[in-house]
Amino acid sequence: MYLLGNVLVGLVAVLHVYFLVLEMFLWDTPFGRKTFDLTPECSVESKTLAANQGLYNGFLAAGLVWGICLGEAGFSIKLFFLSCVIIAGIFGAMTVSRKIFFVQALPAIIAIGVLIMARY
Repeated sequence: MYLLGNVLVGLVAVLHVYFLVLEMFLWDTPFGRKTFDLTPECSVESKTLAANQGLYNGFLAAGLVWGICLGEAGFSIKLFFLSCVIIAGIFGAMTVSRKIFFVQALPAIIAIGVLIMARY
């Protein structure tokens, strides 16, 4: 169970690295515009804002990797960063698109559940 928990935390971290790349580097490309359903004008105007958002996703990924690297001592770190992911995913689902809940929050919820089951 412990290994599965870390694998799931790692997958959430990889997702957030992917979000970082999308938002920081691909936002104003055909792929980025298609992914986020943006017009070329909107992607140009919001490029800096998206890059900032991507940087935050990178911090979430870094925190999750940090927690994994700490082994058993990283349990609280993983819980904290997964909780941040869940809150961000719920907020995004409420304000932007329900899809964000399933792409961002749900994987983190599952990872937290497995981590807690493995711990206790």
